[in-house]
Amino acid sequence: MNRQVHPSEIAWQDGTFLPRDQFSIAPGDAGFVLGATVTEQLRTIGGELFLPDDHAERLANSLHEVGVHPDETMQSIFSAANQVASHNHRLLTQDKKPEDDDLGVIVFITPGLLPAQNNGLAGKPSVSVHTFPLAYSLWADSYESGIHLRCVGIQQVPEECWPITAKVRSRLHYFLAEQEASAAEKGSRPLLSHADGRISETSTANIAALHGRTIVTPPERDALAGISMNYLKGLAQDAGFHWEPRSFNRDELLTADEILLTSTPWCVLPAVRIDGNPIGKGLPGPVFHELLNAWSQTAGFDLAEQAHTAKIGQTGL
Repeated sequence: MNRQVHPSEIAWQDGTFLPRDQFSIAPGDAGFVLGATVTEQLRTIGGELFLPDDHAERLANSLHEVGVHPDETMQSIFSAANQVASHNHRLLTQDKKPEDDDLGVIVFITPGLLPAQNNGLAGKPSVSVHTFPLAYSLWADSYESGIHLRCVGIQQVPEECWPITAKVRSRLHYFLAEQEASAAEKGSRPLLSHADGRISETSTANIAALHGRTIVTPPERDALAGISMNYLKGLAQDAGFHWEPRSFNRDELLTADEILLTSTPWCVLPAVRIDGNPIGKGLPGPVFHELLNAWSQTAGFDLAEQAHTAKIGQTGL
């Protein structure tokens, strides 16, 4: 079942604003045929784009890494993203307060039409922006219950395939990892590592481990640098924690006092079990609550409360 789209919802594609229901991708586009797509996902906080400059910088770096060069500038792309998000957020919250609900905002860029499916002619890069209501029902309860992780046989894509510093849509390994984790434990999330055992990330989040007053997170050679993880770093350092980027494996992760997962939609969540083994007391810990509260204070509202309220509105539960 597809979500209901407001008839006035808009998107932006290749320099033009258009109704959301007219937004489409050509079947011969390399992004569709090959999965060759550079992307960023943002969210709104109370209707405002959160950390757009950081996302723009990472998008520009990703485009450079994979050699896709659209005509549009980062300024024009993110100006359009801001306009699309503002318009669609007003529709989403027209009978609510602005902080009652928020949007996911997707920017994606493809190389354009594939010559093999376009009479031998290469298309020019295509740039698109669209939004969707955040799916709070998928994680709202995890602020209290935590997330269970499962180590999987599916490995992180090696650097020799494409740069780990590029955020791309080629994610079959995530899809397979999620299937493997779900088969082992329904509702769990997969934890991916490199061939030598270095922990990388989950299929949807960056990971950090708390040991005493030190928070350890994979370095940039092990995982895509996360915008939300970098924001958490600032909050943690402000609270007096030491931040240490370095490689670690599953065995060390199991000794952590707490595990924190960051991702654009939910900001920060706790992981409380790995392969059935409890982390700390097997419950969301005090440092998670401290950092979530700090994040909520900067947002101007309680992020967990927003998720619970919006979940009820989405599901009635």
